[in-house]
Amino acid sequence: MRKAAGMGGKDERGREHVRVAVIGSGFGGLGAAVRLRREGITDFVVLERADSVGGTWRDNSYPGCACDVPSHLYSFSFAPNPDWPRTFSGQPAIRAYLEHVADTFGLRRHIRLDSEVRMMRWDAYELHWEIETSSGDLTADVVVSATGPLSDPKMPEVPGLAGFPGKVFHSARWDHDYDLRGKRVAMIGTGASAIQIVPAIAPEVERLTLFQRTPPWVMPRTDRSITAVERWLHRQLPFTRAARRGLLWGLRELQVSAFTKRPHQLGLIESLAKANMARSIKDPALRAKLTPSYRIGCKRILLSSEYYPALARPDVDLVASGLKEIRGSVLVAADGTETEVDAIIFGTGFHVTDLPIADRVVGEDGQTLADAWKDGMQALRGATAAGFPNWMTIIGPNTGLGNSSMILMIESQLNYMADYLRQLGVLGGKVALAARPSAVNRWNRQVQTRMERTVWNTGGCTSWYLDAQGRNTTVWPGTTGEFRRETRSVDMAEYEVVRGREREPVPAAVAAAAAPGALAPDPRASRTGGAAVAAGEAETVEEVA
Repeated sequence: MRKAAGMGGKDERGREHVRVAVIGSGFGGLGAAVRLRREGITDFVVLERADSVGGTWRDNSYPGCACDVPSHLYSFSFAPNPDWPRTFSGQPAIRAYLEHVADTFGLRRHIRLDSEVRMMRWDAYELHWEIETSSGDLTADVVVSATGPLSDPKMPEVPGLAGFPGKVFHSARWDHDYDLRGKRVAMIGTGASAIQIVPAIAPEVERLTLFQRTPPWVMPRTDRSITAVERWLHRQLPFTRAARRGLLWGLRELQVSAFTKRPHQLGLIESLAKANMARSIKDPALRAKLTPSYRIGCKRILLSSEYYPALARPDVDLVASGLKEIRGSVLVAADGTETEVDAIIFGTGFHVTDLPIADRVVGEDGQTLADAWKDGMQALRGATAAGFPNWMTIIGPNTGLGNSSMILMIESQLNYMADYLRQLGVLGGKVALAARPSAVNRWNRQVQTRMERTVWNTGGCTSWYLDAQGRNTTVWPGTTGEFRRETRSVDMAEYEVVRGREREPVPAAVAAAAAPGALAPDPRASRTGGAAVAAGEAETVEEVA
C-alpha cells in the first residue's frame, strides 16, 4: 500500500513513488510546486536537469538579457516583489526572484537538481508513470510537465558550419569564457534575444555583422530605474503595488482585440514603430532594409531603445539576407554577401512547436507524445492530451501570449492543475483521468477557428508561432481573463475515469515457457510499462457525463 501524501513511499517493485512529479524548475515548475504545497500536497518532487533552478532565466544569460514585460506583471501574484530594480528588469534580477521563491516557499527539499528526465512511460495496470532520470528511477501518480517552450535552443543546419574554425554558440548557451573584445562577430537572427545582444556587444567587438532574414517591428522600451520612494511605497502600502500590477494588466487586456479580431487597428502602432526607427536610422537604404513588409504583431513586437542606434554605428553591418553557407571562416549570405568572422552567435530561437520532451513521454498505447502530435500539438485547455492519463503540461499548446505576461497564463493553468488533483482525490483509490479525444478535438477546433482572423494568421509573416503545417499551435487567441475562466475548474464531462487493471495469475504452462531457454512470450501479451496483458482482458472505464 502506498503511504499517505507527504510521507513518500515505494511502488510495487520497490521503486520510490510520489504523488506528483513536476518536470522543470522555471516559473511553471516552481509555481506548480508552490501550488501543490498550498493544496496540502507535499508528496512531490521537482525534477530539474540543470544544477540550479530558473529555467529559461538561468539558461539565457547573454549580455543585455532582460524581460520585455514590466516586472510588476512578470511575477507571481502570490509572491509579489516590491523591490524590482527596474521597470523592465534584467536576467540577474529575475533569476534571483526565482531563487527567492524557491527559498521562501520551502521548495528546496522537493527539488532534485541534475536529474534530467530521460523517459516517462504510463503503466496501464498500476495507473502511474514510470520515470527514468539521470539520477535514478521513480514512479508518480501524476506528472506535471513544466519544461516550457523556450528550453531547447534551435540550431540551423548550415552547410560548412562544422568546418568553421572560430567560436560558435547559441544565445541561450552563452560562452562567458570567450572574450569577444576585438573580434569580428556575426549575429545570426533578429529576434528578441538578438536585439538585446547587438547593442550590448557592439561597443566591444572589432566589427559586428547582423544577418537578418526578416526584419522585426521594434517599439521603444521605456525602461528606467524604480526609485527608492516607489519601492518603499510598495513595501509599506501593498495596495500601491497591486494597483500598479492591475493597471499594467488592464492596459494589455484592452489591446487584445486588435491582435485577435481587428488587425487593421494596428496601423497606428506601425506608424509609431516607423517613427521610432526614423529617429535613429537616417540612411534611407538602411531604413528600407529594416522596414517589415508584414502587419505589426504578426511576429512578436520587440522592445528596444538601443537596437536601432547600434545598427547606425559605423562598425556594425546589416546583411539583409539569411545565412546560406560557411566556407572556412567566411559566411556567405543567400544574396551572395561574404563576411569573414572570428565568432558566430546564433539567436535562432527554440524548439517551440516540436518540443523535445514530447519524444520522452510514452502514453497508454505505447505511442510517444511526439507521434501523437505529429500533425500539430493540441491539448485540452492547454493542459492535457488524449492518450496520456494523469499527465499535464504547463504552458502547453495555444497558451502563449503576444502582448502580456505568461505568468498570468501559468497561474491559470495552476488553478486547473489543483482542481484536477482534487477530482482525483474525490474519486479515491487507484484512479486516473484521461482526456476524451472528442473533448480535445472540440477544444482545438474552437481555438483554431478563432485563430483564423488573428494578426498571427493573417498578418503576412512566417513566425515561430506556426508549426510545420502552418498552424498556430502556440498563441492563445483571447484575453488572459478569458483563459482564466476557461481553466478555473475541470469539466469532468471532458474526461474518462480509468480504474486499474487486475493482473490475472500466470498459468503454469506460461510460467514454464518463460523459464531459461524457453521461447520468448508472444509480444501481443505485453503492454507499455512492462505489465502483462492476458488475452481478452478488458480495461474498466467509467464514463462520467
